[in-house]
Amino acid sequence: MLTIRRLGGLALLIGFAQVVFGAIVRITGSGLGCGDHWPDCFGSFTPTHSGPTLLVEISHRYGAAALSLAIIALVVVAWLRRTEPGVGGPGGVLRPSLLSILLVVIAALFGAVTVKMELNPFVVVTHLAIAMSLLAALVVVVVRAGGLGAGTVPARYERTFRSATAAAGLTFLALVFGAFTANTAGAAISCQGFPWCRAITVGGAPLYIQIVHRIIALLLLGHLIGITIGVRKRAEARAIRKAAWTALGIVILQIFVAAAMVEMHLPLALRSLHQAVGTALWISVVTLAALAAGTRGLTDIEQIVYESPSRGKFATPEGVAT
Repeated sequence: MLTIRRLGGLALLIGFAQVVFGAIVRITGSGLGCGDHWPDCFGSFTPTHSGPTLLVEISHRYGAAALSLAIIALVVVAWLRRTEPGVGGPGGVLRPSLLSILLVVIAALFGAVTVKMELNPFVVVTHLAIAMSLLAALVVVVVRAGGLGAGTVPARYERTFRSATAAAGLTFLALVFGAFTANTAGAAISCQGFPWCRAITVGGAPLYIQIVHRIIALLLLGHLIGITIGVRKRAEARAIRKAAWTALGIVILQIFVAAAMVEMHLPLALRSLHQAVGTALWISVVTLAALAAGTRGLTDIEQIVYESPSRGKFATPEGVAT
């Protein structure tokens, strides 16, 4: 299981870097750095001529190849060990591993469509949504393999799982509307000022897209505050509390980055940072949901202690008295 956890962690790290670098491709206008050629770049995978946009675009494609290889290795190892406990069957790592390889293939195909359709906003946003789904699948692999503190979570926390799932839905919507804001003409500059619009430069759909994006972000902030207070009051496992605090901290950071980005008139560095922090937020919220889902069952004695009304006085932070 350690090998699967490490491969899953490696794939997740590469996937995070790939999403962030994809934003840099968009922000620097490098999406057509290889023209409309795919998967090669002007007829070659190692083009001799160079240019800033070409180098950025082809580096992004090399990253996609590295991610694909890491996921293939993950699936091969999981398949070979599918009879071991925690690998095959419901709740095992094999199913999300297989889902991740399917998603990486779909993401690659949408990458080709994005290039061929010359960066159509709907295709670009769909490409991002697929990439985020891939990261979520890899997070589930790592958690089910015992990573990210999953080994210390004694059971499923139903209330937290439902709340974290709702937070994941809000985060996904915020990412999608953020992508539409970045890729719809006039949307990024339509609302001058933060958190409210001191000046409106573009009306109609572009303005509505950005306003909805902001509203969802603020709803997510409030929801994560509620989750963090709840898991602390219920004295849930340390890994759950840590994941909740991490998600809350990242969403607060994201709001500050967004405010600075708007007030400073969308500098490239802050736009890239905004995408990176948003991706980190998605990973943290999905991690919280995956941890709350539980990765192992309790023995009968542990279950009695865990459900005891008096456990708050005598239990460890993980919910089981020692």
